[in-house]
Amino acid sequence: MKKLILSAIAATLVASPMAIAAADAAPVQRERTVTTVKERPNGRTVVTQRTVRNNGPRAWRAGQRFDRRYATNYRVVRDYRTYRLAAPPRGHYWARSGRDAVLVRDNGTVVRVIQRSFR
Repeated sequence: MKKLILSAIAATLVASPMAIAAADAAPVQRERTVTTVKERPNGRTVVTQRTVRNNGPRAWRAGQRFDRRYATNYRVVRDYRTYRLAAPPRGHYWARSGRDAVLVRDNGTVVRVIQRSFR
């Protein structure tokens, strides 16, 4: 009986860090309700509600279309030397999306992504 209890405790100690790591790796799902109120010409008021889900920061990849509406904490990075980024070529700019630095062409195509560039 004592060996059974000790082996159960040992298995719990081994499995608990893996369970915590799996929970941290899962994307954060946040939901919020958006209420829209519209007034019609005949005097009626229409109220619609919908649920919007945000699954956390977006993972950008080269070749994707960059849309700043989907970038978390979007900023154009003008002081790229401070963050040890190379000077962008002509017709490109660095953008911040969460903790990632994204090199974007003027037409909106992602050229390069450097993850965890910002603290």
